[in-house]
Amino acid sequence: MNRAKTLWMLGAALMVLLAGTPGVQAQKYGGVLRLLHREDPPSLSIHDEASISTNFVAMPVYNNLMLFDPLKPKESAETIIGDLAERWAWSADSKTLTVSLRQGVEWHDGRPFTARDVKQTFDMVRGVSAQRLKLNPRRSWYANVREIVASADYEVIFRLERPQPALLVMLASGYAPVYPAHIAPSELRQNALGTGPFRLKSYVPDKAFEYVKNPDYFVRGRPYLDGIRMVIIKSLNSRAAALQANQTDMSWPHDLSATIKKQVEEAVPQLVFVLASPNVYENLLMNDRRPPFNDARLRRAVALAMDRQSLVKSVHGGVGIPGAGTNLPPPWGVWGIPPEKMSAVPGMGGVMEQEREKARRIMRDLGYGPAKPLKVNVSTRALAIYVKTAIWMTDQLKEVWIDATLDQVESGRWYGKMARRDYQMALNLTGVGVDDPDANLIENYACASRRNYSGYCNPDVEQKIQLQSAETDFNKRLELVHEIDMQLQMEGARPILVHRLTYTAFWPYVKNVVMHQTQYSLWRLQEVWLDK
Repeated sequence: MNRAKTLWMLGAALMVLLAGTPGVQAQKYGGVLRLLHREDPPSLSIHDEASISTNFVAMPVYNNLMLFDPLKPKESAETIIGDLAERWAWSADSKTLTVSLRQGVEWHDGRPFTARDVKQTFDMVRGVSAQRLKLNPRRSWYANVREIVASADYEVIFRLERPQPALLVMLASGYAPVYPAHIAPSELRQNALGTGPFRLKSYVPDKAFEYVKNPDYFVRGRPYLDGIRMVIIKSLNSRAAALQANQTDMSWPHDLSATIKKQVEEAVPQLVFVLASPNVYENLLMNDRRPPFNDARLRRAVALAMDRQSLVKSVHGGVGIPGAGTNLPPPWGVWGIPPEKMSAVPGMGGVMEQEREKARRIMRDLGYGPAKPLKVNVSTRALAIYVKTAIWMTDQLKEVWIDATLDQVESGRWYGKMARRDYQMALNLTGVGVDDPDANLIENYACASRRNYSGYCNPDVEQKIQLQSAETDFNKRLELVHEIDMQLQMEGARPILVHRLTYTAFWPYVKNVVMHQTQYSLWRLQEVWLDK
């Protein structure tokens, strides 16, 4: 067994995986699962958005072609199960994927599901159909797909330009639902309609979502629940109070910092707390397309100035992985830079004051100093988990003569603002849909990607990203991914501050919620049941 896979298994062992063990008790039918939401989502369309706020509300309504097994924490090609797909097979040259679909599946409005729905969905995401998405943040995921053919009513063929082992992994992500071809994508931004285990009954903005069981669901015996009620509570402290008072059955996913977890646990010790990685990293964006951050020297100075250990201690209560490159590091993930190489990353060299002195030398060379600071505007999303780190960051910047003013942006405007690069600096949280370099490197660093918010573009890195994507040998791919990641950090492409580790809490009667190593793919909820 290679080292990376061994480390992953150690990380999996660290996760307290679920509230109740699947299979130990007989599942019970009935009941309404009470959940919390932190905000009104930007829209209800998963393909239009880049936020867990949309995934969480829409995943119960939809199905994918394939899905990561919800009862297994590891997300990999080995844990993928069929969803709308019954089976699939690669051609001998690994450039054609043939998918056989389930028959007899109906959309929630009674229309039949066919291959036409699959083709139109992914042609739309690829940007080659008449139907258009508003933002389309994951178009780059499918840039290697040359053609999608509905070869029969229940068979779809994906033809690729080159081999891409990660395609199945991305299709299994919560970010890859199949949409109905007979409904305009603009309508799905306001009213989710799928084939999934739950139907969206109502949504009252600023108040709640209501779901009812789909009696015609194609998975026999699922779902166990009669429905879901999701109440919107925007204040973190109010959400914690609702959990303590048993007004909800579980916390908002990954909502609890180490400090808040301690407070809630002292008040309600019977709660089950799960520490896991949401596969979200806090990062500093600098607009590479505009002065002054089109100068790599300035970006490097900023990266050197960030005391990541201080961030973990002061903002995250000592829980988190500081500055560990762009891919999720071991033991939680497979592809991240290993600890023994981290000292080479700017800002991670050991003595923080020495790192900052390197930054000050760069700032002097650029013409700045105590009497002539660089004045910048820092944008961030108007959520507590963003704002706390943004405030910390502005204090860090003062150490190297950068005077930052904070601008808080509402969620509905945030992703559009970033996609337009309508900012100077920004504190961002980037969630990676699956633990795979294609879902991260292509999406966030490829020159043409809509989610390459900084505008970073290096042809050498671009070529290496394509090479790793096509590499079928795991160890060779891993080595190349580490090389890419180190180059990104050295060039200040998007300085990584911390990979978050957070807590989710359940009341003990909630069964079969298994936390994966990413937060985006486990909210189908068809396996969840209530022991009460």
